[in-house]
Amino acid sequence: MLTRSKAGVCIACIVANTYSSINIHYVFSTKHRDPLIAEEWRARLWSYMGGVARENGMHPIAIGGMSDHVHLLLSLPTTLSVAKAIQRIKGASSAWVNTTLPVAGQFAWQTGYGAFSVSVSQLPVVVTYIENQEEHHQVHRFKDEYVSMLQKHAVDYDERYVWD
Repeated sequence: MLTRSKAGVCIACIVANTYSSINIHYVFSTKHRDPLIAEEWRARLWSYMGGVARENGMHPIAIGGMSDHVHLLLSLPTTLSVAKAIQRIKGASSAWVNTTLPVAGQFAWQTGYGAFSVSVSQLPVVVTYIENQEEHHQVHRFKDEYVSMLQKHAVDYDERYVWD
């Protein structure tokens, strides 16, 4: 059984004497950054993604975004890798969108993603950032936001491959 702190962060794993605090801020866009996430059903998608996370032993702390990208702040159990966690959420959510929502048959996520570790002390800051995406993107483009995150987290990247 997973044990969670008062903040909902996963602090213990199924294995006795194994404790963790693995908080990951994922960022990824729709394929070709097409603005396919309609405002009318955006909240349903965020809720669905949170459900997929919970079904897979993750704790969704914050989920939000815009018409062309999403931010997920998740607490991961030690039994699930960063890559496997997002693979499950992206796969299930794109299948759900294509079978349930008005963009059926044309929705897909980009192949890649950004994954940034978040310390417990910074969780409130990241939650606020995710919750205020609409205001943030009145001033900043997604491309600038994403490159800024890569730089802030000292990620070595080649811009030729960031947007494929």
